[in-house]
Amino acid sequence: MLLCACALPFAVRAQDNLKNTVTQRYFNSVRRNLEAAADVMPADKYSFKLTDGQMSFAEWLNHSTERNYADCATLKGETAKKAPAAKDKAEVSQALKDSFAYCAAALEGIDDQKALASPQMTYALLHVVVHNNEIYGNIAGYLRVSGIVPPSTAARAGQKK
Repeated sequence: MLLCACALPFAVRAQDNLKNTVTQRYFNSVRRNLEAAADVMPADKYSFKLTDGQMSFAEWLNHSTERNYADCATLKGETAKKAPAAKDKAEVSQALKDSFAYCAAALEGIDDQKALASPQMTYALLHVVVHNNEIYGNIAGYLRVSGIVPPSTAARAGQKK
């Protein structure tokens, strides 16, 4: 009986391997990188586009905000919140950070069983990290062309740029 009681915490933690891996390994790092990118890009570069056919830096961040609310509302079992119509650096950056805080709360509220309960739940869990990593990959080019070392590279190099 004592052995079963001691093993229970390990069994409960093992049940959330997917959620914990997604959160700790992928969500937290892409959140940190996107929020830092929003902070380091100068305000006058938020309208910058690499080419005419691409989204601006601000539009990429707004896209992340919109998708975060959509995906994480699914995880919370709520109707998706409409992202604010952010335009300048302060608004865009704050909206992005608020959407990541919303997602962090959503991730806290699920376990592997809930994440795997339906294709929609699994998609939302995976999409929030995969899509944000794709967005970060795109905006890293905007940062580099603007003479800014992307936050993920700066962190690995021990830089503060």
